[in-house]
Amino acid sequence: MTAASDLRFHPSGDGELAYRDTGSGDLVVLLHSGFVDHRLFDAQTTALAARHRVVAPDTRGHGFSANASGPFRWADDLAGLLRALDAGPAVLVGLSMGGGIAVDTVLEHPDLVRGLVVASAATSEFTYTDPWVRGIRQAQDRALAGGDVEGWLREFLRYVPGPRRGFDDVAPDVLRRVREMALHTLSKHTPGEPDPHVRLTDTWERVPKIGVPLLTVNGALDTPDLLAGAERLARAVPYGRGTVLDGTAHYAPLERPDAFTAVVEDFLRGL
Repeated sequence: MTAASDLRFHPSGDGELAYRDTGSGDLVVLLHSGFVDHRLFDAQTTALAARHRVVAPDTRGHGFSANASGPFRWADDLAGLLRALDAGPAVLVGLSMGGGIAVDTVLEHPDLVRGLVVASAATSEFTYTDPWVRGIRQAQDRALAGGDVEGWLREFLRYVPGPRRGFDDVAPDVLRRVREMALHTLSKHTPGEPDPHVRLTDTWERVPKIGVPLLTVNGALDTPDLLAGAERLARAVPYGRGTVLDGTAHYAPLERPDAFTAVVEDFLRGL
């Protein structure tokens, strides 16, 4: 995994936001899933940087980035970073929560986006209404309050194999890496803290107006609800399409890094 020494820091209006910035060329931004950080995309960052400038941020409240002290939106954080870097428009590649952030960003800051790869996700509204996400957040509150952190981790890590496999079906290193990142993010938070993130509530009504190419990428072993949500998103966007990767569930960039990278590179070549 990359080390903290590889990171740069953007002085936002509410604490520093960490990001990795490497390579040169057209900009690709990699947006990680919830509870982890930019290291989720280590393999893709290295591969894509051979032909592109790659920025991989830690979302506020995750990894090495500051927590929020007041109301904020992740899409605005990303827009502020890209404008400070004088970079873009970018292709946004987001996994799970990061996919929702990518969609939010093109809706709120369309001038900064020229393409979207939305992996293991639909819109941000879908992400926050998913029953698994609600359960994980409730378990996190219990863990922070002095409960069973290992129990929370087991529940969180259950999304790695997906509903049709067990932990023994996943490479131990994948589970180790997700666990390491999740524990790091958990350590940044305290029991009962407020959630100042301001969510978009009209995403499904607005996605038909997205005017850039969009690709959904999903693991065939992910949850049926998530697969259906991604299919709905691909149909709703004028230039949308979808693809499915066999042999993986929610964390294709870790389980099938070469296949995931190849899908992203093929999308980039088509722009």
